[in-house]
Amino acid sequence: MKPPLHKKIEHDILSRIKSGEYVENETIPTEMELSDTYGVSRPTVRQAIQSLVNEGYLERRRKRGTIVRKSKIRQEFTRYIKSFDSEMYTKGMLPTTKVLNFTKTTAIKEVADNLNLTEGDPVYKLTRLRFAEDKPVVFVTSFIPAHIVPDLDQIDFSQHSLYETFKEMGFPIHFASRKLEITTADETISYLLDIPENDPLFYFHTQGFTENRLPIEYSIAKYRSDINYFVFEISN
Repeated sequence: MKPPLHKKIEHDILSRIKSGEYVENETIPTEMELSDTYGVSRPTVRQAIQSLVNEGYLERRRKRGTIVRKSKIRQEFTRYIKSFDSEMYTKGMLPTTKVLNFTKTTAIKEVADNLNLTEGDPVYKLTRLRFAEDKPVVFVTSFIPAHIVPDLDQIDFSQHSLYETFKEMGFPIHFASRKLEITTADETISYLLDIPENDPLFYFHTQGFTENRLPIEYSIAKYRSDINYFVFEISN
């Protein structure tokens, strides 16, 4: 079965964006010009363009036309349990991690509530800056109960995935609960993520659970909104 015409056009326009033929922040040809180029109706072209608008590759501007947007990363950890590294690899991007802080501390109330601990219980606090193709993507702080994985501080998390480490230690993540908020970048986050101060951020709170619903991770992550978008799948 052949793909619909609008899908073929969508794929061709996307390949031109990725190759640099259609340059970021510049207009692409008009719907009429694309209709002539592909030999199809304008509604078919419009459907292809709208799909690329929905995916964040294009943006319609009044009085200017359709422009190429800064490319965004399609984040799917809202649908699947995946480590950041594995998600980037599936997209053909090279992930790297900079560990900013890794220490054993005591749980404040928010952390204790999310890990079913008592306030003051020992936890590991792991703060990382995650990159895709050398571009900072997300600033994330993770808390892990120290009594469950007592030797966690022996791991270099600039080289190892937290979720893969849990799996190797016999505590794979089977379930996750995520809460999404919107916040803005303060001076420190703007510097770390290389964005203007007060830029909007996707702010996720995540609880990671083992197979028997034992909470083993509580993370708070701030994603750049200019280069990330998230996919949610809902069924009836």
